[in-house]
Amino acid sequence: MPVSIALIRKLEEVEPRLREVLFAILEEIERQREETVTKKEFNELKEIVKELAEAQKQTEVKLTRVEKAVEELAQAQRQTEVRLTRVEKAVEELAQAQRQTEVRLTRVEKAVEELAQAQKRTEQELQKLIKEHTKTREQAGGLSITVGYILENEAMKALPTLLLKEFGLKVEDRLVRKFIKDKRGRPIEINIIGKAIRDGERVVIIGEAKTQLSKNKVLEFLRKKIKPLEGVFKEESFPILVTHMITQPDVEEYAYKNGIKRLYYSYEF
Repeated sequence: MPVSIALIRKLEEVEPRLREVLFAILEEIERQREETVTKKEFNELKEIVKELAEAQKQTEVKLTRVEKAVEELAQAQRQTEVRLTRVEKAVEELAQAQRQTEVRLTRVEKAVEELAQAQKRTEQELQKLIKEHTKTREQAGGLSITVGYILENEAMKALPTLLLKEFGLKVEDRLVRKFIKDKRGRPIEINIIGKAIRDGERVVIIGEAKTQLSKNKVLEFLRKKIKPLEGVFKEESFPILVTHMITQPDVEEYAYKNGIKRLYYSYEF
């Protein structure tokens, strides 16, 4: 018997290759039906074809879902590739920045090394200057001492005449430079010292020579030389100062106000 229109419609829903196979089977069945196939068997065959068609539909549904999932995965992959491209670009930019940083760091390290070398040279030059300054100070100190001794020597030669003429003090023997023990037994260096007599009374001349005289040096002489020797001599003390020049206009007035008997300038010798 011929294939029904309903069956043909169902077969059209099947995949082409499978439909061809089914049509071939139906044709073969139709051919053999005339000989041996019963109506019951034919119905069973139709049921099988129907089940095959239903299975095909389900397969197509599943395939559609798979295709959709694959498309979603492809879309996610494309997005991942875009993000990966951005990451790669960022990494490259970081690598470039790192290379630039390394170049700058190399320059900084070189500059620091040059500064360290310069610092070493500066320290070496500074040490030389310190040594030279020390020598200069030693030389200046020696020169100052020499000038001071010359002033003292000249003063000790000229003072006996000046003291006799101005104060009637006749120096006994001569003026000298020596150490005198104070009332506590400590030795004190006195630049100019000697005994003199005036109107039958003895006095002790105690003097100091300063190339430049200031108020502080006047006070230092009184505090460190005159004060500690109070009570050491029976005779009255006669403190004097000798200088080339004063550093302040009122030094002379300050000296006399604080007990100095006479301030001599070197040009008076």
